[in-house]
Amino acid sequence: MSTEVPVDTRKSLRDIAYDEIRGRIVNLVLAPGARLIERDLAAELNVSRIPLREALSLLQQDGLVVLVPRQGAIVSPFTVDDVRDLFDVRESLEVLAARLAAERADADSLNALSAQLETARAATALNDKPAIAAANARFHSMIVEMSANPLLESLLRPLEARVQWLFHLTKDRDPGQQCAEHEHLYAAIADRDPDRAAASAFSHVHSGREMSLHLASIWAERSIDPVEATKTRRRGRLRS
Repeated sequence: MSTEVPVDTRKSLRDIAYDEIRGRIVNLVLAPGARLIERDLAAELNVSRIPLREALSLLQQDGLVVLVPRQGAIVSPFTVDDVRDLFDVRESLEVLAARLAAERADADSLNALSAQLETARAATALNDKPAIAAANARFHSMIVEMSANPLLESLLRPLEARVQWLFHLTKDRDPGQQCAEHEHLYAAIADRDPDRAAASAFSHVHSGREMSLHLASIWAERSIDPVEATKTRRRGRLRS
């Protein structure tokens, strides 16, 4: 039976398919290495093949999907090395973003970041792990926006989905500790202290590195051949 996707007249069918599939991948409903069968996804999302293919192409640009010409698609098989590479980049670029945010943030952006921190606190108090992961990912995205550096934003934007995926992968980390680290980072930015903001950002990102690599070693695909994977009957079904 197909899954009806609510129609949003402001969105194209491509965008609807993109948002739905991206959300399932980021939230771990569709596991790394899972095969994505076009006819099944088209039926489940109530869209035709053309917008679905356009959505899959965008997801490939995000690093969430691997397309094999004339064979099909799979969810990107994230490995321990992929997670390590992601942390290498975050420990450099997110630190720069925090430094620039402390230098350039205005009252409105600080108020918005404070409100986002409160959203994360509320999710943490409820121990709502999906909500915690989403709130934490948004907190980091907002700091990048506050950096007011279009080039930096363009470099980090393609990583945004993978960072969100990482937050969901590691949602069993101590949420209280993560919230406290975000509070320290926010305080440094609000105090307009670039050095402290950079140091806080590095400490925060680095503190999750070893735990994330350990979890990735358990959860991630160690080795997968996309060509062979698209020949199998293994598939990922979108769940409501």
